Amino acid sequence: MMKPLLAATLLTLSASALAQQSVSFVEPANGATVGSPFKVRFAVAGMSVKPAGDMSANTGHHHLLINAAPVKAGEVIPIDEKHIHFGKGQTETELTLPPGSYTLTMQFANGLHQAYGAGMNKEIRITVK
Repeated sequence: MMKPLLAATLLTLSASALAQQSVSFVEPANGATVGSPFKVRFAVAGMSVKPAGDMSANTGHHHLLINAAPVKAGEVIPIDEKHIHFGKGQTETELTLPPGSYTLTMQFANGLHQAYGAGMNKEIRITVK
């Protein structure tokens, strides 16, 4: 049986490891006004980028959601014009959108395109001129 102090320490370490996992947009910045086409660059911390199909622990790949709600943990990210998959392990793309306001959500998912959930997505708002 595990001693209470050891169990509490392990729980703290596990929570700390999870807290260190995150995704972010390198560019564009939240609130940016951009021309079209524009570059989108993704970053991930605490996990590694691997292509679709690779189910190694602590790995996954990026998805870009355009004016679409984040996908819940464990659910498969759809493939359509609002859900762009980067299954080759890409960390950037050039995006062409008509003028307007957009919400871009980066969603990290495992090798089977199953979302890691709220802790592994990041939302920004941009304006395309």
